[in-house]
Formats: sequence, C-alpha cells, structure tokens
Amino acid sequence: MSEEAISPELNEAKGSFFEQPQVKRLMIPVGGGIPLGIQTVTNSRLGIGGAFGTWGFPYDNTRLPALVESRIGRPLEESEKMELESLGFTSRHHLTDLTEEEHLELEVAVGAHFLREAARASGWEPSEVEGVLIGTSGPVVEDYTVRIAREAGIPEEAVKVSVHKACDGSVGALHMALSKGLDLYRSFKRNLAEELAGKKILVGGIEGLSRMVGLSHDRSALQLFGNGGGVIGVIPGETMEYLVGKTHEVFDEEGVLEVHMYYPHSGRRDPSGSNIEISEVESGHVRVAGLMHEPEDGSAVAMAGPMGMVKLFVRSGVQVVRDVYAAYQAMISRMGKFEKKITVAIVHHANLKINRLKEKHLQTEGIQLPMPWLLSEFGNVSAASNMIAFLRQLPKLNPGDHVLFDGFGAGTYYDVLVVSLGK
Repeated sequence: MSEEAISPELNEAKGSFFEQPQVKRLMIPVGGGIPLGIQTVTNSRLGIGGAFGTWGFPYDNTRLPALVESRIGRPLEESEKMELESLGFTSRHHLTDLTEEEHLELEVAVGAHFLREAARASGWEPSEVEGVLIGTSGPVVEDYTVRIAREAGIPEEAVKVSVHKACDGSVGALHMALSKGLDLYRSFKRNLAEELAGKKILVGGIEGLSRMVGLSHDRSALQLFGNGGGVIGVIPGETMEYLVGKTHEVFDEEGVLEVHMYYPHSGRRDPSGSNIEISEVESGHVRVAGLMHEPEDGSAVAMAGPMGMVKLFVRSGVQVVRDVYAAYQAMISRMGKFEKKITVAIVHHANLKINRLKEKHLQTEGIQLPMPWLLSEFGNVSAASNMIAFLRQLPKLNPGDHVLFDGFGAGTYYDVLVVSLGK
C-alpha cells in the first residue's frame, strides 16, 4: 500500500471525504487501485484516540443515480430517486466491480490500516493491543476480525470479538467491553468486560457496504449505504468508564429491514429470550451473531422504505434511551451531583428524519440531549457510524465528561449506554 495523491477525477463528488485537509490518502493495490482515506484523532487529556475514514470512489447525489442504474440494469424512475440531502447525505463511497478474492484482499488491508492508525492515535504500537472488538454487518469472511488484527501486527493472544448486530455492531461491542453485568454474559463462560478491564483495546465498526448492497437490487439500500470505518482506542475502567446502559431486542417480524446473515447463526428464534448467539469460535476469537429477518430472494438487503425505518427504529429506540436516561438521572441523584449533565449523545446516523423524530419524541418528555449525528459525506455506514461521530466530537471533550452512545440496527437490536471519559 502506498500513499499517493488522489487523482482529480476522484474528487468530482461534492463533499467527498477525500477533499478534507486532515485526511491521509492512500491507494490500495487491488483491482487497479482503490483509494483509501483515513483521519486520525487524539485527545491526550482523555488518553483516547482513534481513526475513521472510507474507501472506494466518491459519488455525490447527482452522480449516484447512474451507479444505481448500472447495478439494477435499468433507468431509475423519478419516483424512485430518494431525496438524499433531506436525509442528511450528500456523498458516499462505492467500488467498481471486484472479484470475491479482490474484495477479501481489499477489506483485510483496509481493516488492518484502521487498526494500526487507531492504535497509534491512542499512543500505542499495535503490538501493545490486548483486545479487538469489531462490529461488521456483513463480514467479507467469517474470521475477518482475526485476519485484520493479524495483518495489523496485533499479538495472536489478543482477544478478538466479531459483533454482527447490523448498525448496532460497534456500540454493542463497546457495551460488551465496558459492562460486566450484561445479560449476554450469563449464558457465556467468559465475561469479556472483566477480562478487558484496564487493558488497551480497539473497538469499532468497519463496513464494506458497497460490496454488500451490490449483491442487492434494492433501490433504497443502493442509494443510502456506503463504505466506512471508525475505530477507537480505550482502556476500560480508566480512559472510559461505564455508568449505566441497556440492551434491547425487538425481532423485525414484518421484515421492514431484511438483511442476509453472512455469518453463522442457527436461524432459530428463541421465544423466551435473546436471538443473539455468542460462541468462542477458536481460542481467542468470540463471535456475537444476531438473528436477522433475511430477504426471501437471497439478496443482501431489502428495505420497506424510509417510513418503514421510522416505524421500526423510533418507537423502541426512544423507549431504550428514555430508560437509560432515567437510570442516569437516578445515579446522579444518588451521587449528589445534581448539576452533572450528559455532554453529548452519539447517535447512529440512520438518516436525518429518523434521528430528528427520535429527538422530538425525547424532547416532548423533557429529555434534551445534544445530538450531532450528521455524517453527510459517508452515507449510512452502519456500525461505523457511531465511532465516526464520536471521533469527530473527541477533540471537544474533557476529562469527566459523560457521553451517551445510542446504537440501533436491523434485527432489531439496541444498545444505549452512558460513559465517563478520562483517566
């Protein structure tokens, strides 16, 4: 992989991430050359750093229809073109056609680069990392987390956790790393939060969604999603401390957002409990697999449309945030710190209408949370979304600040938690 200037034609998309001055540009030698852009962020006051970015070729809202039409094999009708700017998206990054082998080589190289950059932004060498927890909606290979950790130079004995809970993957991974009391650990022989306390770990989401939605003919999915990655370096209990949180599941009975499971899952519904299956695949590699309502035609993604997404995510999403906020207020009251407030809420950017509606419902109940969600130049990047949003806020945060993470994704899965920052 070599660092090169991105050629002018790659910057034709309005608002492309590659145009931003802080972005390090590289070219990965796969399929004639795939551009990768990464930005690193460090907050030395907190002892937290990380890296985020994207790869592929930029498509703004004016250039996107031609790409979608080439994928579905016919022109888009005007009624099929989404008003993407009103949903908070101006640009996203996609790939030209690659073979399965090229996709694998590319995404392993991309993932390893995110891990290396995130470790160094945190003040560590990759050889010092003791845990890697990565959310991925549709992994290019089942042991993706293991492969990128090895490629990045992270020790073989480091704990690797692959979390497949769609857009909730990275926040679900962070929840697992910080909360020792998760229900998930009651049915698993290991408590990873206990094991990882005080250790240097990398947590994030890396999503090759151009590959994934390219296997679908769903017009909405092809317009909404794009590639992206975000990884942070934290030391649980030291640089980031768990305060309160909640996980929640509501199975998507109607198939409003159908997602193919590119990872092992029994496919069985558990009528009395969670539909998440957790297992130790091999020594040091744990898989967390969430059951999805899969498309009947075998495609990667099928969506009912934006209004269906609102119905799916808002009602339950508001309830989970409300419950966590109430638990937070009760905790603050017990501590006698009545003036303490949540500094910022890092909410998954599904789309602007969903997030604004969640905000409106919460405000109606007297819950005011600053929510800087917009990732306009990425598109919906699923599990990478929360980590990118957090890293963009990181320079503004101070020791002792309380941050709420709100993750939600197809399945349907929710993870909401409040953390305290700084050593």
